[in-house]
Amino acid sequence: MSAYKPPHIPASEITPEHLYINRRTLLAGLAAGATFAAAPGAFAASPKLAQGESLKTVPGPFPKPKRAETSFEDITHYNNFYEFGIGKADPFKYSEDFKPYPWTFEIGGMVQKPQTVDIETLLTKFPLEDRVYRMRCVEAWSMVIPWVGIPLKSIIDMAEPTGSAKYVAFEGVVRPKEMPGQSGFGQPMPWPYVEGLRLDEANHPLTIIAVGLYGKTLLNQSGAPMRLVVPWKYGFKGIKSITKITLTDTQPPNSWNLLAPHEYGFYANVNPNVPHPRWSQASERVIGEGGGLFGGGKRIDTQMFNGYGDEVASLYAGMDLKKNY
Repeated sequence: MSAYKPPHIPASEITPEHLYINRRTLLAGLAAGATFAAAPGAFAASPKLAQGESLKTVPGPFPKPKRAETSFEDITHYNNFYEFGIGKADPFKYSEDFKPYPWTFEIGGMVQKPQTVDIETLLTKFPLEDRVYRMRCVEAWSMVIPWVGIPLKSIIDMAEPTGSAKYVAFEGVVRPKEMPGQSGFGQPMPWPYVEGLRLDEANHPLTIIAVGLYGKTLLNQSGAPMRLVVPWKYGFKGIKSITKITLTDTQPPNSWNLLAPHEYGFYANVNPNVPHPRWSQASERVIGEGGGLFGGGKRIDTQMFNGYGDEVASLYAGMDLKKNY
């Protein structure tokens, strides 16, 4: 991980949620209107969805963690999204030009029904479930995030995987004109961002494609319009702004493993017994519980599989989880 130290952002400088969303919605509307004037009748000029739009949700099947939910402000102002920069505040500061709507993604590879899916169609096809999950970053900090999502298995099943499929590969968007981290000199990694899961991990009921946060559509800095959430794995597995889902019979690459294979493995299961080469994973700093966003704060012990061992440990029976990190 980068040694870059982002500046401290005082709470007084954090934009209130309603003002932040209103400003972005206004800008998006102005841009859409200008495009529509230049190209009458173009569907893409008038997307139906917008950032921060309320979603109709149903309760998810898993109980909420016993920890308090992290505030909307902390979740949306402190995160990693290297397409917008390497600092924790960069995704909030530099994602304004990104256009998440309209949006389509592809499902292909070892499937009987490859298809291109429109995000608006997806949001009407399946119930949108409230899923409050713990999130553990490999950098030893954590949050509790109230996602809105769809089980990944439901999305994969639309394409009818063949019996030969063993893995699921994911690919993120590449838009250097809208994502400053993807342009210029000194880019932090090769693009597109890629990730992967075993098919049984992807089909597990805990695994979702998140389309919302706190009951509303995702903001740009949070991975709009759709991102992967696998709560028993380190956060870097949660690829954002997904454009492709591909079923394959070979283990797919993942970006951090390609960048630093001695530090980041394919599985990335939260494991307090396996330290990162440069720091311990035995405990974590809880964002929002003392000390400010960028330092200090309450520390708690890290749990195996981030506390989801009862649900997922059987997936790794007989595996050496120190070797398969």
